[in-house]
Amino acid sequence: MVNTVILRPGTIDDVETIHAALLKLGNHIGAHQEITSTPDDLRRYGFGENPAFSTLIAEIGGEFAGLCLYFPIFSTWMGRPGVYVQDLYVEDRFRGRRIGERLLRSVAQECRAQGGAYLRLSVDTDNETAKAFYERLGIGWSSYEQTQKIVGEAFFAFADAPEGEQ
Repeated sequence: MVNTVILRPGTIDDVETIHAALLKLGNHIGAHQEITSTPDDLRRYGFGENPAFSTLIAEIGGEFAGLCLYFPIFSTWMGRPGVYVQDLYVEDRFRGRRIGERLLRSVAQECRAQGGAYLRLSVDTDNETAKAFYERLGIGWSSYEQTQKIVGEAFFAFADAPEGEQ
């Protein structure tokens, strides 16, 4: 059936499609200038000997409909593994068909089958539609923590500094 949603793991052959979806996601939230990754980066770090992430791709009628890019994490407080969803994207023309929900549920089921007990993700602070979507699914905002980050030259300087220096 043409409207059937098929979920499948992403492969190295999907790298160009995955990267294009990430660029569209960046444009959607007004952060396209933040995306510096290349298809070669995704190929190297996602499909090499020690993959840093996994992808789940949704297709409808053989067409790319969406993706979820995720990786394992661990909670020392719970003593259990979990999953971090880095990117969730659904093509505009396929929105409203619960594809995002299906991708997230499938990733959660995979995590649970491996002993996992939780799912984490971040939402762009201005993306009210995404916040409402996650809330509807029961994925709530954590009032007791905040994401901190160091990137680019500041990260390299921090990592390369001798211990005790900044």
